[in-house]
Amino acid sequence: MGFFDKFKISRLKEGLGKTRDTLREKLTFITQGKTEIDDEFLEELENILVAADVGVETTLGIVDAITERAKRETYRSEEELNRMLMEEIQEMLRETAGEHPIDFEAALPAKPYVILIVGVNGAGKTTSIAKLAHHYEKAGKKVIIAAADTFRAAAYEQLKIWADRAGVPIIGQGQGADPASVVFDAVSAAIARDSDVVLVDTAGRLHNKSHLMEELAKIMRVAKKKIPEAPHEVLLVLDGTTGQNAVAQAREFTKFVNVTGLVVTKLDGTSKGGIVLSISRELNLPVKYIGVGEKIDDFQLFDRGKFVEALLGR
Repeated sequence: MGFFDKFKISRLKEGLGKTRDTLREKLTFITQGKTEIDDEFLEELENILVAADVGVETTLGIVDAITERAKRETYRSEEELNRMLMEEIQEMLRETAGEHPIDFEAALPAKPYVILIVGVNGAGKTTSIAKLAHHYEKAGKKVIIAAADTFRAAAYEQLKIWADRAGVPIIGQGQGADPASVVFDAVSAAIARDSDVVLVDTAGRLHNKSHLMEELAKIMRVAKKKIPEAPHEVLLVLDGTTGQNAVAQAREFTKFVNVTGLVVTKLDGTSKGGIVLSISRELNLPVKYIGVGEKIDDFQLFDRGKFVEALLGR
């Protein structure tokens, strides 16, 4: 394992620190003096997982799996319970649709590769776009950002600040412009400049669902005029600190938009990082990226094994 791999794991553990410390403290408490998994223990475990925002459905799945394993295996220590938890959670994540995304350095399946970014305002959409752009640029890819959130005041200016920090060109027309026109210009520019990736910012309001979804549909139609397969990905950005509200938001978006993957942000600001497990299982959508801090390198590809290790590992 190289230095940068170790650094990323270290930052992941640090970013998940609040959730990790809470889980470890509570698990240590309920395992003290226990020599078997009984009903009392399972009930306490259930409460701990729900409190970490793992979600009721997901929690029950984990508890049921451990109950079945306990019938076959002997439990004698906290370490053995920890191992069982890690294995069952990893197994649960393996059942979720899709794998983690390809590394930024890997060849893309299309060029330009068009990624539509959706999500409610305040979820971390703008910073996620900038961090994606930074990582693609660092990997040698040419990136263009399309500022297609023309509804929110100062959206273009805010995105331009982040685009400048990432050293990535931005295509936009300012507040009130036609979002689809912005996307058409951005995709046309990407083709002309031989760019590799187009990251499309979109409006994040949900109070008028039909209008928002019509707008997204129009954006996708316009992109297809230039590139029939576009958008190649639709990433939904969710704020990890909002817990189960993030699941509810995701359900709303997936009713109208063909979301291909999730970005869960702000996991460093909550002790309920278990929401990643809940979202992944209940929506049957892959979590592709996670944000565990404000720095550029605190935005990571989601690796299920490393995530569970950072959350529960000793």
